[in-house]
Amino acid sequence: MLSWHMTYGRGENVAPANYDGEVCQNHIPLLTSRQEVSGELSAASPERLSVASPGVGGGGGKHVRPLSYASDVTQSSNIRVVDPAKELGSHGIGNVAWKERVDGWKMKQDKNVGPMSTGQATSERGAGDIDASTDVLVDDSLLNDEARQPLSRKVSIPSSRINPYRMVIILRLIILCIFLHYRITNPVPNAYVLWLISVICEIWFAISWILDQFPKWFPVNRETYLDRLALRYDREGEPSQLAAVDIFVSTVDPLKEPPLVTANTVLSILAVDYPVDKVSCYVSDDGAAMLTFEALSETAEFARKWVPFCKKYNIEPRAPEWYFTQKIDYLKDKVQPSFVKYRRAMKREYEEFKVRINGLVAKAQKVPEEGWIMQDGTPWPGNNTRDHPGMIQVFLGQSGGLDAENKELPRLVYVSREKRPGFQHHKKAGAMNALVRVSAVLTNGPFMLNLDCDHYINNSKALREAMCFLMDPNLGKYVCYVQFPQRFDGIDKNDRYANRNTVFFDINLRGLDGIQGPVYVGTGCVFNRTALYGYEPPLKPKHKKPGVLSSLCGGSRRKSSKSSKKSSDSKRSGKYVDATVPIFSLEDIEEGVEGAGFDDEKSLLMSQMSLEKRFGQSDVFVASTLMENGGVPQSAAPETLLKEAIHVISCGYEDKTEWGSEIGWIYGSVTEDILTGFKMHARGWRSIYCMPKHPAFKGSAPINLSDRLNQVLRWALGSVEILFSRHCPIWYGYSGRLKWLERFAYVNTTIYPVTAIPLLMYCTLPAVCLLTNKFIIPQISNIASIWFISLFLSIFATGILEMRWSGVGIDEWWRNEQFWVIGGVSSHLFAVFQGILKVLAGIDTNFTVTSKASDEEGDFTELYMFKWTTLLIPPTTLLIINLVGVVAGISYAINSGYQSWGPLFGKLFFAFWVIVHLYPFLKGLMGRQNRTPTIVVVWSILLASIFSLLWVRIDPFTTRVTGPDVEKCGINC
Repeated sequence: MLSWHMTYGRGENVAPANYDGEVCQNHIPLLTSRQEVSGELSAASPERLSVASPGVGGGGGKHVRPLSYASDVTQSSNIRVVDPAKELGSHGIGNVAWKERVDGWKMKQDKNVGPMSTGQATSERGAGDIDASTDVLVDDSLLNDEARQPLSRKVSIPSSRINPYRMVIILRLIILCIFLHYRITNPVPNAYVLWLISVICEIWFAISWILDQFPKWFPVNRETYLDRLALRYDREGEPSQLAAVDIFVSTVDPLKEPPLVTANTVLSILAVDYPVDKVSCYVSDDGAAMLTFEALSETAEFARKWVPFCKKYNIEPRAPEWYFTQKIDYLKDKVQPSFVKYRRAMKREYEEFKVRINGLVAKAQKVPEEGWIMQDGTPWPGNNTRDHPGMIQVFLGQSGGLDAENKELPRLVYVSREKRPGFQHHKKAGAMNALVRVSAVLTNGPFMLNLDCDHYINNSKALREAMCFLMDPNLGKYVCYVQFPQRFDGIDKNDRYANRNTVFFDINLRGLDGIQGPVYVGTGCVFNRTALYGYEPPLKPKHKKPGVLSSLCGGSRRKSSKSSKKSSDSKRSGKYVDATVPIFSLEDIEEGVEGAGFDDEKSLLMSQMSLEKRFGQSDVFVASTLMENGGVPQSAAPETLLKEAIHVISCGYEDKTEWGSEIGWIYGSVTEDILTGFKMHARGWRSIYCMPKHPAFKGSAPINLSDRLNQVLRWALGSVEILFSRHCPIWYGYSGRLKWLERFAYVNTTIYPVTAIPLLMYCTLPAVCLLTNKFIIPQISNIASIWFISLFLSIFATGILEMRWSGVGIDEWWRNEQFWVIGGVSSHLFAVFQGILKVLAGIDTNFTVTSKASDEEGDFTELYMFKWTTLLIPPTTLLIINLVGVVAGISYAINSGYQSWGPLFGKLFFAFWVIVHLYPFLKGLMGRQNRTPTIVVVWSILLASIFSLLWVRIDPFTTRVTGPDVEKCGINC
C-alpha cells in the first residue's frame, strides 16, 4: 500500500503525523458512499479525499489528523491482500467466501466431528491435547485442574433471607384477596361512584403488583472466575484465545451530548484490559456532525499517550475526566516516583486536550452560511443532516495504530450512515443495525458491546467478566446477552428523583436472572452476534418431567421448530478455533428454498439467495453471518471490505429484508431495547445479569426534574407503543420458549404506564372525599379492621424483606416509591394518551435527546434548575387540591363537633399519603430557597382560586340546621 498524504491549509503536502511527530503509514482518508473504492484505491487523488477541520466562515481552524489504516480493518492473521480483478472474479469476494464456508461444512460432515478435529488442531497448533468440551488446546497438565472448572457459578440467596420473603408474598396475596372481597361486597350507598372508582383502582393495583412481584421469586447472584478464564483462553506467553469484541458507541447531537463526554467513553474503551487485537470501537454519528468527527480525531491522538499510561500503572477508571476528578490522595500510599511525574504530565496533557475539544465546540456554535468546508475545498458531506451519503473513517488500527510506546492500539472507526429524504431511518435502532453490519464486514467479532456515549467503562475488566459467561463451554451457547447494571455519576447524595433506579437494577433484574434472564436496558450489554441475527439457541438435553412449580418457572419444554433442531446439531461444539466452519448446517440454510434438490451449484446459489433475502444484498455480509467464531474471510481485500461497509450503511439496504423485524435491533418503539430483548427471549435464549463488585460501567443521568420527567416519558411512551403493537407480550410469542414468569415481567414492562390512570384517580379521591364529606369506605367492623391493618403490615413486610436480601437501603426504596407516584401522574399519564393518539390517529410525537451535562459547575446547579413543561401540571394540581382538601376537612370537623373527627382521620390519612409521595416534586418546583419560579406561583394561585370557590360553595363554616323532610311531611308537618 502507498502511504497517503494530506493537503493542509497552505497547500503543503505532508504526511500525517502521530502524537510524537512520527510519520504514519497506510493512511486512508474519509470514505463516503459517493466515492468508488476498489482495487485501484491507491491511485485515487489524496487531495480529493482529504478532510479538514471546520472553521468559522469555512476556513482556518485546526487540521484534522485522520489516522486510518487500510490493512487494519481486519485481523492480520486472517488477511491476505489479493487482486480482486484476478482472484475474486466478477461476483466479488462474497462468492469466494461462500464457497469457503460450504467447503468447511462438507469437511465437517464427512468427518462427522466438531468444527475442528483433534488431528487438525494438533497439526496446526503443535503437541498437546484438545479439551473435549471446547476444542481449545489445553496442556496435559491442566486437563484435571482449574482449566476444567466452570468460568462462573450461580449463587442462590440464603434460605434464611429468601424463604421468609416468599412466605410474606403468599400471605400478602391471601390478605389481598380477602380485602378485595370485602371491598366489593360492601358498597357505600351515599358515595357509590367514589366507591366504585376506588374498587376498580384497587383491583388494577393488585394485578399490577402480581405482575411485578412474582418474577422476583427466584433472585440469584453470580460469581465469575477471571483466573480460570485466563488459564483457559489467555495464558501468558501464548496467543490469546479470547473472543473478539466489537464495541458500539452511539451519538446524535454533539451540542446535547458533549464531545468531551463521548471522548471519555471512547478513551475508556481503547484502554480496556483486553487483547488489543480483539477490540474494535465503532462510533456512530447519526447526526453527521463534523464536530463529532473532529473530536474523534483529537481523541485518537490523545489515546496514544493515555492508553499506555492506563495500562502501565493499571489505573481505574480509565476515563480521564473521572480519573482526575476522583477525590483521593494518590500520594498517600507508597508509589513510584515515576508514576507521580507521569500522572502530572498526563493531567497537563488532558487539560490541553480539553481546551482543544472545547475550542472545536465553540467554533461549531455558529455554522457558516455555506456550511462546513473540508480541507480540499469540498463541502463536508454531512452539512445536510437529513440528506447525506454514508461516511466511514478508520482512525486507529492494529498495524500502524501505535501508541507513544510503539505498542498496538485497538481499532477506532467513525461511522455515519446514509440519510435520504423519503426513507424511514428508525432513529437509534436503525443506527445500531447499521453498526452491526459495518462491524460484521470489517472485523466481525462474535460478540458486541453497546454503550451510550455517556456511559464509560468504569471497570477495565468488564469484557472479561462478560466472557466468563459467553465463553463458558456449557452455558455460553444458550446466552444471547450479558446485561450489566447501570450506575451513575453526578447524582446528589439524596437522589431526590430516584435517578439511580436501584430498586429496578438491584431487585427486579436479579429476580429475572433466576428465571430466563434480565431484560435488555439499552446500554452496558454484551451481545452474542448469532442471537442478534435471529437464530434460535440449541435445544437443551431432555430431563425428567418437571413438577408443577418448575413448570411455572421453567416454561414449556415442548418440541421446538425444525430449524432449532438443526442448529443444535451444528452449533458450536468447539469455539474460537476455526473461523472457516459454518455455524449452521447447509440443510438449515437451504430450508424452504425451492430447487434445493438440484445440483450443488444451483443449490448453493439458491441458498445464498435465501440468505440475501433475509440479510440484504451483500455477499460479504452474508458470508460473515456463517462464521461461528467471527473474523473475516481469508480472501478479504481491505479495499473491498471498505467498499462493502459503505454499501451496507446505505439507507435502502434494509428494504425487503428482515432487519428490524426479526434481525438486529427491533423497530416499532422508541424503547427498542425492551423489544429487542423480548424477541430473543421468545426464541428461547436466556440472558445473564452480571454485577461485579466494582461497577462495570458508569454514566450520567438528568438530575433536573423536568429532564428527568421527559426521560421517563420517553421510556413510558415506548412501552405503550409495544403494548399496542403485534409484539405485545400479552399475545405474542406463545409458539416460542418464553417462560411464564418471564412473560409476566415483560407484560409488566409494557402495561405499567397504564397504571397512571387509576393512580391519578386514586390520588384525587382523598381531596374529593374531604371536600364532599363522603368516604369510599363504610364504617368498618372490628374483624374488617384486622384485614385492613394486615394488608398494610404485609406491604411493609414485603418491602423490608426485599431490602434485606437485595442490600438496597430504605432511603433508596422510599425514593423509588415516591417517584413511582410522581412519574405515574405525569410522564406515564402523558405517555398513555400520546401512545393512543399515535395508534388511533397516526399522530407521532418526536422525542428529544436528553442533555448530558457534565458536573463542571459543581454544587449540583442543574438539580435546582427549573424548566417549565406541561408534565408538571398534573402533580401540581394534585398537590394543591389535596392541601385544600385537608384544610376544608379540618374546618368542617371543627365546625361539626367531636363526633365528626373519627371519620376525618381516615380521609386525612389518604390525603397525607398523596402529599408525602409528592414532596420531592414540591421541592423540585421550589428550586433553591426564595427562588420560586413565577410560572409556579401563577399556576398555584389559579388552581387554588378554583378550589377555594368550590370550598365556598360547600360552605363548611355555615351551621347546618337539620329539620323535618318537607317532601314527606308536607305543609302539615
